[in-house]
Amino acid sequence: MTVEVTGAAAVGERASDPDLLYSEAEEDLRAAVRSLLAARAEPAAILGRIETGDPYDPALWRALATDMGTAGLLVPEKLGGQGASAREAAVVLEELGRAAVPAPYLTSAVLVVETLLGCEPEASEEPEAPEVARLLASFASGRTVGALALPLPTGPGSALACEVRVAADGTLEGGARRVADAAGAHTLLIPARGPEGVELYAVDTSAAGVTVSPLVSLDLTRPLADVAFAGVRGRRLAGPGVAEAAVRRALLAGAGLLASEQLGVAEWCLSETVRHMGERKQFNRPVGSFQALKHRLARLWLDIVSARATARYAADALASGSADAPVAVAVAQSACSKAAVRAAEECVQLHGGIGMTWEHPAHLYLKRAKADEIALGTPSHHREILAELVNLPSPTAG
Repeated sequence: MTVEVTGAAAVGERASDPDLLYSEAEEDLRAAVRSLLAARAEPAAILGRIETGDPYDPALWRALATDMGTAGLLVPEKLGGQGASAREAAVVLEELGRAAVPAPYLTSAVLVVETLLGCEPEASEEPEAPEVARLLASFASGRTVGALALPLPTGPGSALACEVRVAADGTLEGGARRVADAAGAHTLLIPARGPEGVELYAVDTSAAGVTVSPLVSLDLTRPLADVAFAGVRGRRLAGPGVAEAAVRRALLAGAGLLASEQLGVAEWCLSETVRHMGERKQFNRPVGSFQALKHRLARLWLDIVSARATARYAADALASGSADAPVAVAVAQSACSKAAVRAAEECVQLHGGIGMTWEHPAHLYLKRAKADEIALGTPSHHREILAELVNLPSPTAG
């Protein structure tokens, strides 16, 4: 089943003011993704897979990315995608966060795709453009999974930690640390230092000279790995200037859409905690009836309402190409990171003893929230960016 969210029906005619409401097409997409995850990604199944060293379910990814077509939401129709926007991708990520699903959607369908789109394959007359278009079609189909070879904490405005260099013979040497979802990727996009600046290359993980070393990660649903390259012949996708701009475009979009994943984490934690507190009794009363606990949940609900507004604003700004997108992303990351972590902590605490066990999925959400907090820039990093964007002096300056 492919969810039709293509073309003008998906993106629509947007007014100048941001639209924070979900459209009918977005709600249909949410319902389809949620139904799939409810059937294929129950917490017990996830808990059973993450300790195996291979947390991904290929059948689930095929159903989500290929059969439903979500892997190609951000790819234009003429390049093999659905021609949708960041708003639709945000809905998918919100549901993936709600289920804490181990799936390389953020890394492959967002970061990799946005990097390739930044190379402007439709407009470019560079000789690399056909290869970029071919890769986009491959990733849009969901049959190829990719990863951007940068440390996961790299965010918008960060210095690019390019530890890969282009040797004199044109091969790639060096490596990248803490790359998310590299162990399950088929193709890596590699920012590499050339003689004139950052260039972008594509390399298959099966190529000779490529070594992927999985790491012990806090969040087992989004595993990290170190990647090393020794005399690897890569496929050049973009040269200096274009390559760095493409990577920075991807980091901005990734950070903005990560906020929707964090929103999904927070929403599940709140709803599951409310359900549990309505069923658990002390002194022959549901613990949810105790006023002090009601206040904690009310404060958490307010945090999540605010986080939802910022996440939707960021997705809408990215979708419409608004000049306010960097501000929207910085605000969303500052709010949603905090909301997700607090919601997960409250979920563990308010579940009592069961919340501290490995059998209950609460720890999955706490680990995902804590890992997402440093992914694509920490909240403090985004607040510093926001201060610069709105011309506010940093409290640590001077």
